[in-house]
Amino acid sequence: MVTISVVIPCFNDAPFLEKALAALAAQERPADEVIVVDNASTDASASVARAAGTHLLYEPVHGIWPAAARGYDAASGDLIARIDADSVPPPGWLRQIEAEFQRSPEVDVVTGPGRFYDCSPVVAALGEHLYIGGYFWFMGWWLAQPPIFGSNFAMRRRVWRGVREQVHRTLPQVHDDLDLSYHLDARAVVTYDPALWVGISARPFSSFSGFFRRIRWAFHTMLLHWPDGSPLRRRQARNALRAPA
Repeated sequence: MVTISVVIPCFNDAPFLEKALAALAAQERPADEVIVVDNASTDASASVARAAGTHLLYEPVHGIWPAAARGYDAASGDLIARIDADSVPPPGWLRQIEAEFQRSPEVDVVTGPGRFYDCSPVVAALGEHLYIGGYFWFMGWWLAQPPIFGSNFAMRRRVWRGVREQVHRTLPQVHDDLDLSYHLDARAVVTYDPALWVGISARPFSSFSGFFRRIRWAFHTMLLHWPDGSPLRRRQARNALRAPA
């Protein structure tokens, strides 16, 4: 049996965090460890994490990457699963993650989509198919493998140990999931499972400034990896690994 640690970075998200932790408590396959990384919150986030019996950590450097990396460093599970504070995983989420890794020993990372809640059906559909679907389609082509979606993925702990000193973990204005995707070894196997979904808040669409900030961070992350992270060079690196000695 493998062990699973779930990491949740959190900044001033006490009401959302409470729902996320309740969803984890209702898992058919319980987490072996739940780590909440308080990113210097000024609300009741830390109290909510303590009340739920989580392993609470503190990260003073603001940003999802610094907070997430702090949690990954502390995780003791064979698998490190990740959700955001506003993610709501269905009851079978961890059971499905465990089954996928046991069924496919060659897989290093498993990721899946999100389904938007707290919005109209039209916004939810557009967000799921254009925003998230577009991310998986475009970045999948760009990276020559499925990208990681930070609100819903799991990786083997050895994967993190191999990249923790390479990623831009101290930079707050970088998409942590995309940066992690770039730094995976060219031999890494990433699987996208459309059935492995979690509920996510529609907050990205609540304001134009918030939405375009996410887009700006995406381009910033891509520029950090140019030109070595260009589609041509990534494909050349993968083809070189497949070529006979």
